[in-house]
Amino acid sequence: MSKIVWITGASSGIGEALVYQYFKAGDKLIISGRNRDELFRVKGNCQNYFNVHVLPFDLSETSMLQAKAEDATKIFGKIDLLINSGGVSQRGLALDTSLETEQQIMNTNFWGTVGLSKAVLPLMIKNGGGQIVVVSSLVGKFGTKLRSAYAASKHALHGYFDSLRSEVYDKNIDITIVCPGFIKTKVSVKALTANGTEQGTMDDAQANGMSAEECAKQIVAAVKAKKEEVYIGGKETKAIFLKRFFPAYFSKKVRAAKVT
Repeated sequence: MSKIVWITGASSGIGEALVYQYFKAGDKLIISGRNRDELFRVKGNCQNYFNVHVLPFDLSETSMLQAKAEDATKIFGKIDLLINSGGVSQRGLALDTSLETEQQIMNTNFWGTVGLSKAVLPLMIKNGGGQIVVVSSLVGKFGTKLRSAYAASKHALHGYFDSLRSEVYDKNIDITIVCPGFIKTKVSVKALTANGTEQGTMDDAQANGMSAEECAKQIVAAVKAKKEEVYIGGKETKAIFLKRFFPAYFSKKVRAAKVT
C-alpha cells in the first residue's frame, strides 16, 4: 500500500536520493527545500511526476512551519511519513564562529526539524498514526573540531526526539533517528564557515564516503523496520562504540583526526 511521504532537504544529497527510493516504491511524495529550481529538477527525474509535489520553504523560518504543514496535508489529504533531512553543516572553530552563524545552524537543524514535526504530529495522530524520521549525524553522538554548533544541533535532536518517542508511543507514532557518517554529498561544500559563508570545497572523507543512493537504501530499510536509531557509513561508525568504551583514547584520536 502506497504512503504519503514528505521529505525535507530533497533538492540534493541524502534527501534527493530518498525521493527516488520512495518514488520507485510507488509512494506519493511532497518534496521540500529552499531551492525551488532544484526541487523541480528532482521532480523531473521522477517518471510519473504527478505523484511528486514541490513545496519549497526555508526550515529556519520557523514561524512559517505550521502553515507549511497544513499546506502539505491538503495536497494528498494526510502525511504518513515525515523525513526531516534538511540541514546545514559547519566548518569553523567555536572561538571564531559568530553567534549569528551558530544561531542559523540551530534554527535550521534543530528548531526547523522540531517545529515541522510538532506541526505534523497532531495531523498524524488524527489520522491514526504515522512515522517521523530525523536525519541526525554521527556527530549527534560525539563532537569533533570545526563542528561545535553543528554537533550541538544534532545532539539536541537526539534528546528531543528520544523524549518525544516515549510520549507518543501509545498514539501509533514511530520515530527513527538516522546517524549518517561520511556520505558523498555536497554537505561539506555548503557547510558554513565562521563568518557564515559557505566553505565551497568538499572534504576528503566526504568525497570518499558512501554514496547517497546506498545511504538512502539503508535509511528506507531502517524506517521500514521501525528502528529507533541507526548508524550508516563505513568504519567511522565504530567511533560511537569507541567513545562509549574507551573515551580517553577516543578523545586523543579525535584531536589528531583530519576533519576537512
